[in-house]
Amino acid sequence: MILLEGKPIAEEIKARLKTEIAQMQDKPRLAIVMVGENAVSEKFVSLKEKFAREIGAETRRYEFPADITTNQLRERMRDLVHEARNDGVIVQLPLPESIDTQGILNAVVPEKDVDVLSARAVGDFQVGKYKTLPPVAGAIKALFEKYGIEIHGKRVVVVGYGRLVGQPVSVWAKREGAITTVIADPSQFDAEIIKNADIVISGAGVPNLIRGEHIKEGAIVVDAATDINFESVSEKASHITPRVGGVGPLTVAFVFENLVALAKSRK
Repeated sequence: MILLEGKPIAEEIKARLKTEIAQMQDKPRLAIVMVGENAVSEKFVSLKEKFAREIGAETRRYEFPADITTNQLRERMRDLVHEARNDGVIVQLPLPESIDTQGILNAVVPEKDVDVLSARAVGDFQVGKYKTLPPVAGAIKALFEKYGIEIHGKRVVVVGYGRLVGQPVSVWAKREGAITTVIADPSQFDAEIIKNADIVISGAGVPNLIRGEHIKEGAIVVDAATDINFESVSEKASHITPRVGGVGPLTVAFVFENLVALAKSRK
């Protein structure tokens, strides 16, 4: 069994981005929109801020109260999106239930959409016209390239169909020529579909959803949302992401890969 270690690849990307930014006239800046208080979101944002400091990029938080309305937030988004110093904008998810999440994501113009979540950016990505890959898709692509994993013609099952993992990863897999099946709703989990998969990519956010008896011998398993029972799955998988240091560090790296790419394209 081979561990698909993302952290060393993220470190390589970090070193390259640091060199690229040192040669740029202006340091790229990432605007981070946060609404309300959420301990998990705070942790993820802190990781992004740390990565930015290490490569010489800038970040700026825009923090809003949990009781802000969609219209109020959209107005504030309009200002910060068009702020010239902001080369990229991300909206830290989840937003409060009272907020129209897609409406807010759509306020990010494609040329600053680092996460590739606005409807226009998603549409361009789906037809192969967007400049960058969504961060999780970019992370998984980098893992597969590093470990020599070919996806073309393989049976790929994507578990979960959320904005950040399932939707972009399934689009990317199909574009790469994989025979792709999506299990959108974890409550309709079909073990037989997974058992026939050459590659399983999970982003449902349901701990221990996938166990060793669900996969075939020699399957490649990527856990992007803590869905995998590592002990049992690792006994059968040929390749598997580790509990820590798999997709996560690479996803952060690709946020800044995208930021730098978008900043350069606008200069």
